[in-house]
Amino acid sequence: MTIPIGSGHGLTNLEGHTDFDIVWPWNAGPLRRGATAVLRVKNEAPGLRFVLPPLLRACDHVLLVDNGSDDGTGEEALRVAAESGLGHKFTLKAYPFQVARAGAEHLAVNERSVHSLAYFYNWCFSHVRTRYSWKWDGDMVLTTEGEISMADLSWQVGMADAVIRFPRHGLYIESESKAYLDLGLRNIEEWGFPMSPDFVYAKAPEWEIRTTPDRIEQFALPQGLCVELKWLDGDEFAHWTNPESFATSIRNRRKRREWTVWNALHAGDVPEGVVEIEAPAGEHVVDHVTHTWLPRAPRPFVVDDPDHAKLHLRA
Repeated sequence: MTIPIGSGHGLTNLEGHTDFDIVWPWNAGPLRRGATAVLRVKNEAPGLRFVLPPLLRACDHVLLVDNGSDDGTGEEALRVAAESGLGHKFTLKAYPFQVARAGAEHLAVNERSVHSLAYFYNWCFSHVRTRYSWKWDGDMVLTTEGEISMADLSWQVGMADAVIRFPRHGLYIESESKAYLDLGLRNIEEWGFPMSPDFVYAKAPEWEIRTTPDRIEQFALPQGLCVELKWLDGDEFAHWTNPESFATSIRNRRKRREWTVWNALHAGDVPEGVVEIEAPAGEHVVDHVTHTWLPRAPRPFVVDDPDHAKLHLRA
């Protein structure tokens, strides 16, 4: 019989790093009502000034786990949190072990190793002390509409056993004034989860996956609430063992789309379904897209097949 990974008091790791054993939060004391956003990041300093302020306003707490950044991510996170006046809602932790990249490298690592994606994620979420959690990335920025929606949900879901699907759109940034917004992919993943033994991380074929009961209530939020920053002068695919596999992946339509858009923009082409956006003078394009452009864009977005999208919008 297989014992569920979330049962028992916690998990020990294979390497014997007792300081990084996992104690499940539901065994560490009563969880309070509310929601915590958990960010697992490496070298995400440039985007944190856009990511953290709306997230701190929308959630009861934000936990950022820095996994060996060398670009000052931790220091920047503390600075932004303090500057926003919400430092009391922010916690920074460090995870010093090299975590396997998604794909083949991940598959080769034991699930109970400190180098495993599943173990890393479980360790991060073991520090949550609220009844609900948001799995959040260090490059995901809430729009004005998204911040309001998430703030409402963060207190409403505190007693609910429900999974929430949160949409996001890739925003490929060329400069402070120009970016390309991909509205040609219907991307709405599971990002909100109750904190309980039923919702823990396990090893999946290409990355980690959060377990869920066979029968669970789910809610899907509308499009236009969040963008995912993709810096065109950065290394967007560094966390994958073999990024070229995106071009032919039959399991991951989203990554296949990202690979296509990224390479097309670098070749000087704007794929169908991608909108070029220029910000007014003096305003960063990320702020323009999240505060003005997306909130005012007509609904619904018209999206056909994700690999050959048609979009009825103009920048």
